[in-house]
Amino acid sequence: MSILVTGGAGYIGSHVVRQLRERGERVVVLDNLSTGFRSAVLDAPLIVGDTGDKALVSRILREHEVDTVMHFAAHTIVPESVANPLKYYGNNTCATRNLLECCQDAGTKHFVFSSTAAVYGIPPNGIASEDSPTCPINPYGLSKLMSEWMLRDLAAAAPLRYVALRYFNVAGSDPGGRIGQSTINGTLLTKVACEVAVGKRDCLYIYGTDYDTPDGTGVRDYIHVEDLADAHVKALEYLRSGGASVTLNCGYGHGYSVREVVATVNRVNGQPIKTQEGPRRPGDPPCLIAKADRIRETLGWIPRYDNLEIIVRSQLEWERRLLAEPQLQRN
Repeated sequence: MSILVTGGAGYIGSHVVRQLRERGERVVVLDNLSTGFRSAVLDAPLIVGDTGDKALVSRILREHEVDTVMHFAAHTIVPESVANPLKYYGNNTCATRNLLECCQDAGTKHFVFSSTAAVYGIPPNGIASEDSPTCPINPYGLSKLMSEWMLRDLAAAAPLRYVALRYFNVAGSDPGGRIGQSTINGTLLTKVACEVAVGKRDCLYIYGTDYDTPDGTGVRDYIHVEDLADAHVKALEYLRSGGASVTLNCGYGHGYSVREVVATVNRVNGQPIKTQEGPRRPGDPPCLIAKADRIRETLGWIPRYDNLEIIVRSQLEWERRLLAEPQLQRN
């Protein structure tokens, strides 16, 4: 049987596709290439189209004999979700609803969902466990939480089991340098900082220096994309072995501030990048760190790249490759 990976030409999805293919899995990718890239898919078949297209998705599930769906396709920029909430509810929630209907009709057995720590909003102590209240403070987080609810309710009514993975701050690139985060005008901190380091941007803006954190800047739990991709592979193994539906945090369990990330980029780069301080952005919590024991216990997941310097180095090497090979950002 095959695995359908929606959004498999994007940043996280492409790393998962690569790991699945290295295991010899049959994979088919569905991506509309609005933010993804053909080159990132490597050797897996790519179908260009929308996840919300029920006729297309139903045909793919049938013709490729899909028994597992890994769903990454989504808009992911928090400030944009605040400015344009309907875009996020339309693509992240409504399209997911259509995908789930197709899975129900096709009798799909397993579903791995790309969720987010944004479902927690602002945890009182900055640390979120899977049992923490879900109180999103932006439409992005709420759009993902509603998708989690739909998945939960469908699994209660149909023979489908799922793993929902709540990502914290994803960073870094394939240590082998084959693929990476190629997003045009990306917003993730490590990518922007490394783009400044290679001269693609003039300056890194630090949004908020008056948070109640050790140095006044926001603190996040940064997880290497390679470890995150491995968590999806472990989730697949878990479901295939009969595991029950579960929601799990994906993080390392500790955080770094914006200033700490910048200092690491400066050290790895060998010279300082230009920064400029500004006011807080709407929808940004001061601190968000995972309580991440459950994923280790449930999936047997053991991170290999829990090191900020390794994360930054892989990101910086990828940005240098993009600068030398701009065709990697064309479709």
